[in-house]
Amino acid sequence: MPDKTVQVLQPIPAVVDLFCGVGGLTHGLRFAGLNVIAGIDVDQSCQYSYEHNNQNTKFILADVSSLPFEKIAELYPKGSIRVLVGCAPCQPFSKYTKRYRKGEQNGGREKDVWQRDNKWKLLYSFADIIKHVLPSIISMENVPELKDEQVFTDFCDTLIKLGYSVSNSVIYCPDYGVPQNRRRLVLLASRLGEIKLIEPLYNAENYPTVRERIGELPHVAAGESYHGDIMHSSAKLSDKNIRRIRASVPGGTWRDWDESLRLKCHKEKAGKSYVSVYGRICWDLPSPTITTQFYGYGNGRFGHPEQDRALTLREGALLQSFPPYYEFIDPAREFNRREVGTHIGNAVPVELARAIGISIINHITEVIT
Repeated sequence: MPDKTVQVLQPIPAVVDLFCGVGGLTHGLRFAGLNVIAGIDVDQSCQYSYEHNNQNTKFILADVSSLPFEKIAELYPKGSIRVLVGCAPCQPFSKYTKRYRKGEQNGGREKDVWQRDNKWKLLYSFADIIKHVLPSIISMENVPELKDEQVFTDFCDTLIKLGYSVSNSVIYCPDYGVPQNRRRLVLLASRLGEIKLIEPLYNAENYPTVRERIGELPHVAAGESYHGDIMHSSAKLSDKNIRRIRASVPGGTWRDWDESLRLKCHKEKAGKSYVSVYGRICWDLPSPTITTQFYGYGNGRFGHPEQDRALTLREGALLQSFPPYYEFIDPAREFNRREVGTHIGNAVPVELARAIGISIINHITEVIT
């Protein structure tokens, strides 16, 4: 007799990425096997890189705080498991911004209120979208300092009231394959049951290193580009900064320099604690946190371990765990180093995103089988 067993099709997860930027989070989720159907961002300069590197995923140019909720809900295929992810711009919560906000408390109250209302509202907008779209699963990634802010408490309380099981933790990125000394806050929430991030994939014995990630790239001098990849280009250095980097050692500080090379601020009490600026990174360790200004030698410990220059754009992208083929430069627009550096520094590290994606897939597999 013929087999009359009816196959029951399981619902398929579909992902929308808020504040998608150039696609670090999207790309990692796709690596994990998730179907990312759309990314939404207000910055049109991200569109080429996002779409070019994430084929068949739509880039929507829009401000999430004003985009109608139904427009987001309509993106999901009928019957799919709705997954909503995002990394709201994190500058308002960073250590750098907090330092300046603290300095503005006397006489700077109006500016602080403006910052709170116009920057922090993005996380409240994220919560408002959740209320109306009611995705089954949520992921939110941000800087660890966000945990200490009222906006994060409000965000978690909203999810709990809506019936989500919520987990959050501050993770060390090398634990998940990112060759970068970076800590991030990762929140996962589900209306289907308990959800959590997968256990670390690496440890101190096998953390990915700077050498493993960028050690084979061609040599370039300060102010020059490798002919085969414009992304592998380094900013020009002044003669004095050339002398400074030649006097620097991997992992060292400006205290290794001759007195004549030191900046005035280094000699003042307030500047003596900022020892990482103008330093070289180490070959056999994860790199320092890649910021939006990593391509500038004086913006942190962003000097190449051996070559007398700052990191190139390609090196920063690789340390953010973007694959080597990832394209950031729109051939139809003029090359802008600052813009590309900002895109890279603001991105969710791809390998961390992959770990988040695996966590979501594992959770869905557990609850529907």
